[in-house]
Order: sequence, then structure tokens, then C-alpha cells
Amino acid sequence: MSEREPLDYAASGVDIERSDAVKRRIRDLVESTFTAGARGAFGGFGGMYRIPAELQRPVLVASADGVGTKLRVAIDADRHDTVGHDLVNHCVNDILVQGALPLFFLDYVAAGHLVPEVIEAVVRGVAAGCRENGCSLVGGETAEMPGIYTPPDYDLAGFIVGCVEEEGILGADRVVEGDVLIGLASNGLHTNGYSLARKIVTERMSLGVHDPFPGEDGSVADVLLRVHRSYLAILKSVLARIHGMAHITGGGLPGNVNRALPDTLDAEIDAAGWEVPNLFRQLQDAGGVSRAEMYRTFNMGVGMVVITDEASAPAIEASASSAHIASWRLGQVVPGSGQVRIA
Repeated sequence: MSEREPLDYAASGVDIERSDAVKRRIRDLVESTFTAGARGAFGGFGGMYRIPAELQRPVLVASADGVGTKLRVAIDADRHDTVGHDLVNHCVNDILVQGALPLFFLDYVAAGHLVPEVIEAVVRGVAAGCRENGCSLVGGETAEMPGIYTPPDYDLAGFIVGCVEEEGILGADRVVEGDVLIGLASNGLHTNGYSLARKIVTERMSLGVHDPFPGEDGSVADVLLRVHRSYLAILKSVLARIHGMAHITGGGLPGNVNRALPDTLDAEIDAAGWEVPNLFRQLQDAGGVSRAEMYRTFNMGVGMVVITDEASAPAIEASASSAHIASWRLGQVVPGSGQVRIA
């Protein structure tokens, strides 16, 4: 191209027509998530949502997150319709621990080169997560950023806003000595620990994404791309019985349960209370990973910990059972200094 030839945006690597094609593909997906509180239409400059009129003292709860290097597995496997679902469920769980129910969601997808089919698949997953959780996808952004991301790589982030009555906010101030800890089963790695997991799988186990995963009925991609479980449907009806919760993400059990404890109490967890799934045992064995490192990197089969009194525990366990999700008594709350002790 001559230095004197006129330039346009496409010559710099940003194709507005391709971006418009992406928007056309995802419009129906976005609108399929709209609930009664959603206002406005697809394509607005800002998403709008009406706070439920029945709430007396509503408190908005917001969170933002991504899915980390789980994206690398999705990209390598060319399977993009699960990570968006992961993103929504992760964010839903993050605000659920404070007693909040989701209202609306926004997503952000950035790539060096927008591939309409890939972005559509990602947003299809986001929309599926929003529908599962009764959450409106009221806005988002797709950005083409050549020079920042190298194709086929892309990044994904999500932003959620939920609401809780002020007197219904859950947290460490409600947790008391003698409370019990109930663990709810995860659906695999969820969205944490993937940098270590991928290193073990590729370097120590010498497996590609399409190879069978040892001890599992599926490939490496099947196992590592299992959707991050949402606990909203299980816990929504029993929130009034719960004192506190911990979503087990980065930091594992010790790095998340402590966030639900006051400074004067500890959580005693008996690791013999549940069977660690095969996936984690395979990773530990192949990587020679220490027990302590496993518990602070991975969820070890426990995706959510519920803290409640002994009298309320059966109702929470029954709700999990009705959804065919395993639950276990992990331990109890005892005097201490805000620590988590795993025996």
C-alpha cells in the first residue's frame, strides 16, 4: 500500500462492518433474557432496569469477574458456548453469598479480530446463564483490538447487579459459635486453578484437549469445560435460614470460607467428610502437588459453603437433594481468630 493511499479503520485492523454483523447475530440472544424489570431495547447506549417495587429497603449488590485461563481451553478446543455461561453463574454466586438475587448483567468481549461465529457462541452461553438465573442481559460491549490480542485469543468479563432487602444481607456478623458448615458439590474446576491444571495436563500428563481424561467419561475439553454451577436455584428458597456463605473460587476453601467469618471465630473442616472427585486426585498425583497447595488452588469438589444453625441444616440439605446436588456436613464454627482449619 502506498504511503499516500487514503487509510480507513479497516486498514488498521478494525472492521466496523464485522462488528455490526456480530451485533445482528446476538440481538435475539440478548432479548431472550429480558425479564419484567428490563427497560429499553437492544442497542441502547446504556442498559436500564427497574428496581422491584415490592422491596422496602433495597440494597444493590454488584460484582465483576472473568473466567481466567479457562478461556485457553475453550480456544484450543474451539468450543466457545460454555465460558459465557460460566461467567454468569460465577457472578451470580458471588452476590448470592450476601443474600442478593440477580437483576441484570452486562458482558464485555475483546478480541484482536472479531469472528462473528465465535462471539455469537460466547454470547449464547451468557444468554443461557442469564435465563437460568432469571437475569436480564441489558447491555455489553464487543471490542476489536488488534495489537492487544493475538487471534484467535479473546478476553471475556462480566458485570452483575442484584438486590437484597437490607435486613436480609448475609455475612460474618450473623455467624455464631456452633453454626455448622454445609458443602455443596461443585461441577469440576468451575473457573479457578486453570493455569496450574493446564500445566499439569499438558506437561505432566501429555494430553491434548481432545484426548480422553483418565478416569472420566469424556475428553480433556469435556472435563475442563464443565459449566461453573449456579447455586441460586438451590438456595433461593432457604436464604432466610442462612447466616453466611462462601463461594469457593480462587484461594480454595481456606481463602474463601475465612471471608464469611468474624475475627473471633474459626471454621473447622474435616476433609474426610466428602470424597474428593477423580479430577482433582488425577491432577494432584500427576503434578505432585502438595495437599495444602491443592486446597488453596482448587475447590476440591466443594463449590459453595453454607453456614447455618443446626436446626436449619436439614432444610438446606433437602433443597440440594431435590436438585440432585450432593451436600456434606463439612464441620463447624468454633472460637478462634477468623481462620479456616482443614483436618
